This record gives sequence, structure tokens and C-alpha cells, in this order.
Amino acid sequence: MVSCIIVAAGKGTRMGPNIDKLFLEVAGRPVVAHTWQRFAEAKCIDEIIVVVRDGMQGAFQELAEQYGLKKPFRFVVGGAERQDSVWNGLEALLATTEIVAIQDGARPCTSEAIINATIEAAREVGAAVAAQPVTDTIKESTDGKLVSRTLERAKLWAVQTPQTFRVEVIRRALSMVREKGLQVTDDTAACELIGQPVRLVSGSTPNPKVTVPADLPYIGLLLKGAIQVG
Repeated sequence: MVSCIIVAAGKGTRMGPNIDKLFLEVAGRPVVAHTWQRFAEAKCIDEIIVVVRDGMQGAFQELAEQYGLKKPFRFVVGGAERQDSVWNGLEALLATTEIVAIQDGARPCTSEAIINATIEAAREVGAAVAAQPVTDTIKESTDGKLVSRTLERAKLWAVQTPQTFRVEVIRRALSMVREKGLQVTDDTAACELIGQPVRLVSGSTPNPKVTVPADLPYIGLLLKGAIQVG
């Protein structure tokens, strides 16, 4: 069985105060409704767990009803940090789940092809992540003002979601994070702690995340099919 955890418990402070980016409308519906629909329509996904802020269950239930999201789903309350929300989602998995795909609620353009590719890679290796090679030259700065050095671009990848795992792998990795009292910015970073290889899976279509207001027009065009890609 393959499950998906959609992490939708944050507010996204970089969008500005009192703005819930997941419920901003783009291409005719809230951002998170697009994300949810992508996984609801993916044949490779059997069930969906949506991790939400406590008190938001009703709003997400309305989304499911309004947009006809019929694939089996349930809600789990998120934690203080993203990694805590993911852990809560893992705790809610059915015992029959072998593979879990973890998805940002604010990443609405994820294709079924990349979802399926990360699942197959996770079956083979244990962990996989949607990613793209970095095309910009990347500079490191120790003080945020002056360039310290130039990083070797050929070795750099920008990781995205889904981040997909055999269930026992991500449970063991996040258990180590929790045991050591660490914070990680993504789930594959936890795998590095236990020496778990992670397969990079490059997709053929853009898979951006809504982070700042300027992201919305581009993502809207992608969702409407107004930009030809692939």
C-alpha cells in the first residue's frame, strides 16, 4: 500500500502576516486544493493523510466536498515544527502501508509522473526525492553581505517534494532526529543521519512551491497550461 502525507499545518510567514498561503486562490481554487487533487487523481496513491492545524479540519473537509476529492483521506493535527507534523502523519499510517510520499501542501504543480517515479525509486533504494539540478551560479556568504566563495554548481541540486520512502526507513530516520533533539528542513536530511542513500529523481515539468506572493502568477499560468513545458 502507498500512502501520501500532505503537510498543510503551517501558515508560511514569508507571505506576510495573517496570510494563509494554502488558501490563496490560484487558477480558480485554493493552492492546497490543487495539491490535494494531484494526489487524489494519482493512480499510484491509495490513501491520503492531510496534516492540518487544529481547528482547520472543517475548512479542509469543505475543500474535499467542494472539489470532489473522493480518494480515502483523514486528517491529523500538526506539530510545532514541520518534522513534528510529518511524524504525526507517520503515526497515523495504516499498518499495511509500505511506501509513503510526503508532500508540501503549497506545491500544487506536482505531476503524477514524478510521484510515480519517486515511489519506484523508494522501493528500490529506500528513499527518493523530486529534485532539479541547480542552473544558477550559487555563492556562499558567511555574513549575508559579502561573497565568501562560489560553490561548484555541477554538484548542486534543489530538492522538492514528494520525498518518498519505505515506511520503516523514514520512521527510523526521524526517530534519530527526535532522539538527538535536532531540526531538519526536509525529510531526506534525516536520512543522512542514518546513512540512508537517497535517490535524486528529476522531473520533466516545473514543480514550484508557493513561498512569496510573486510565486502565484507563474504557478497560475502553469496550472492553467498557459506555459508550454516538457
